[in-house]
Amino acid sequence: MQSNRTLELGTGLFVLLGFAALFFLSMQLPQSGLRLTGAKSGYHINAEFDNIGDLKVGAPVTMSGVNMGEVDRIRFDQKTYKAVVGMRIDSQYNQIPDDSFASINTQGLLGGKYIGLSPGGSDTFLKDGSHIDQTQSAIVLENLINKLFASFASKPSDSQSQSTDKEEPKK
Repeated sequence: MQSNRTLELGTGLFVLLGFAALFFLSMQLPQSGLRLTGAKSGYHINAEFDNIGDLKVGAPVTMSGVNMGEVDRIRFDQKTYKAVVGMRIDSQYNQIPDDSFASINTQGLLGGKYIGLSPGGSDTFLKDGSHIDQTQSAIVLENLINKLFASFASKPSDSQSQSTDKEEPKK
């Protein structure tokens, strides 16, 4: 009887710990916007994009594959009709040229979006409140597929492109 009760308590504790671990990990996802860790130091920069795809707050900001910060806010500018993406860059990366290029990339074929920075050649660097002027919007896979189908639909097929008029043989 005692060993049966111990087994039940152990199983219940194991399940409870599993749910606690699942909750902790789900709060660490970039999409949740909720972090159990403290706010990180760094400086904030902005960039405007025509289309951000499914970029989320908490998405990484990288340069040459190195994580340099994260997206900390996204808003819509009603005057320019563009998405304004705010990024927090870790303070140790304080020598990014101010003419750098920002693009929205995809992690793998169907992965999440992230901001990729490409360095410019300027001798002045980004600082808190800087704005990146050169951007490339997200490539939306559905739009590419629609363009591909539209190009196939607009091309005449081989049977339609051949002339239906046949020359009569000369006598």
